[in-house]
Amino acid sequence: MSKVIAIANQKGGVGKTTTTVNLGVGLANEGKKVLLIDCDAQGSLTESLGFQNPDEMEITLSTLMGKAMNEEPVKSDEGILHHDEGVDLVPANIELSGMETALVTVMNRERALKNYIDQVKNNYDYVLIDCTPSLGMLTINSLAAADEVIIPVQAHYLPAKGLEQLLTTVGKVKRQINPKLTIGGILLTMVDKRTNYAKDISRIIRMSYSKNLTIYKTEIPHSIKAAETSAVGKSIFAYDKNGKAAEAYKDLTKEVLDNGKQRKKHRSEIIR
Repeated sequence: MSKVIAIANQKGGVGKTTTTVNLGVGLANEGKKVLLIDCDAQGSLTESLGFQNPDEMEITLSTLMGKAMNEEPVKSDEGILHHDEGVDLVPANIELSGMETALVTVMNRERALKNYIDQVKNNYDYVLIDCTPSLGMLTINSLAAADEVIIPVQAHYLPAKGLEQLLTTVGKVKRQINPKLTIGGILLTMVDKRTNYAKDISRIIRMSYSKNLTIYKTEIPHSIKAAETSAVGKSIFAYDKNGKAAEAYKDLTKEVLDNGKQRKKHRSEIIR
């Protein structure tokens, strides 16, 4: 059974795309079939995987969502690109910004992305959605399609206000559109463990939110190598496999897999 995970935070520059790439490849390295979906009109995920000039692509997420909205069938491999490290990609380009506008006038507009994903997800163990840095209609669509959401948070400042906005939005989507949506966890990114400030931020976030939310034990360290990966179209595992960032993303992959097993076990116990 496929699991759909949205990687979301309306603030840019917190490591959403880097996390989508490296968690996706990490899961593929564990033998899972993985589809990555670029849900940002900037095409950052598409370019990070080495697919240049996304604006020249004929079939992108915008095309596929348009078909789903018009109730046209989508072939299971239509528009999907294959990456050397074992993940598949639905690319995005600037046309997606027009899709956000078009969704405003469409019936069932919150479920356009879900309608597409439902046609292809059975071919995969995991579908990861790299959300746009906003709380607009595309992010609502991502949350409506997801089983859970992972929230990367930069450990350079206190994210309380933005995080509260996102949690409120997740709560509304859960109540009104997608009752099965859960928060997989908060992921601390760009953590510079050499500074007391970063340690303090990490401690405060854990104290403030750990009672009600999962906060991943894994912290993603600040890494120049991780920042360089998008320019070479590779994951951190291919670019710097022995580095601290690769080790951290490997640990995160294990946490995501273990948490999934625990939730599945919990559900089966409830059913019994």
